[in-house]
Amino acid sequence: MRDTVFVPSFGNRPRNLVGREEIINQFETSLQSIPGSRERAMLMLGQRGSGKTVLLLEFADIARKHGCIVASPTVVSKEMPSRVLEKLREEGKAYLPGTKVQLSGGSVSAFGFGGGFDLKMEDQAPRSFAWDLSRICSDLNQNGKPVLILIDEVRANQDELRQLIVAYQEMVGEGLDVFMVLAGLPSTISSVLNDHVLTFLNRALKINLPPLRIGDVEFYYRKAFSDLNICLTDEQISDAAQETEGSPYLMQLIGHYLVMGTEAGGAISDSLFSSAIQKAKEDFMNDICETALAPLSDKDIAFLAAMAVDGDTTELSDIISRLQCSSSLVQTYKRRLIQAGIINQPRRGVVQFAVPYLRDYLYKNYAD
Repeated sequence: MRDTVFVPSFGNRPRNLVGREEIINQFETSLQSIPGSRERAMLMLGQRGSGKTVLLLEFADIARKHGCIVASPTVVSKEMPSRVLEKLREEGKAYLPGTKVQLSGGSVSAFGFGGGFDLKMEDQAPRSFAWDLSRICSDLNQNGKPVLILIDEVRANQDELRQLIVAYQEMVGEGLDVFMVLAGLPSTISSVLNDHVLTFLNRALKINLPPLRIGDVEFYYRKAFSDLNICLTDEQISDAAQETEGSPYLMQLIGHYLVMGTEAGGAISDSLFSSAIQKAKEDFMNDICETALAPLSDKDIAFLAAMAVDGDTTELSDIISRLQCSSSLVQTYKRRLIQAGIINQPRRGVVQFAVPYLRDYLYKNYAD
């Protein structure tokens, strides 16, 4: 079958956002806040595959419906400041004053301009990014247009990001009608918040993207497969939803492989069902788990490998014994990995994986 519902690739936008209604409503409410409100600067934290980019695109559409001019999601890079300005100029061009031209020298003949005239662009002096951004936002505000700036894949120690945040802080101080949403991995957002130049962001509203509720995934699967005329049993739908472990990306992967494995007549056998689930999990582990481990140190991975031999949770005392190291060193790596969003601590002295199927990946690739 041809898959017309599921879109298992980064940045692609599914038809329906599952389980994010509360976050969307929170953003829509923030659009009603007054300039300078805490809700106007948001930090969205989520692991890879949690749907950050999709939510940014949804925020853009909602803001436009509320009359905002939007700098659509821009990835942090050296070109980011100029891209933000370009996007605002393009979307807001109907509300921005045109470039002014002045004449110098020469004379005017009966038929128009005579010789000796030059056209000079007014105010050609170079300006900073902060000045340009403030000028554009001010001009748009004067025409009744608030401004929303969306930044994706936030990275730590980026001068371009510092420029934007400092410029935004200055615009807030000027009372401009502006909003900003930054999205990134938990570890990078944490590093940004620890930047002594960007302490302003500590007052921003922080949104953590939790795993989807399995009930929401199951409800979505029932409707999606019904729309595609694919006949899955109640048990298959329930099992597929459970296998996602609440990951939006894995939800899309599993749905896609189930569609592609559907036989003539819209049914799927148990063997094809199992094969589709396995393919989706393998793709997820290669795309998400491998990438999540890439920036970690050998000692970080040794800590995680020591967890992989257990079940749902691991006692810190067991990790100390397996790694044969001090309690203080284990506590240090525990904090680092929690900050990175790789593990969490459900209760004192106990840790568990925060990334679906990371245990399976580690057990397969790193366990002795």
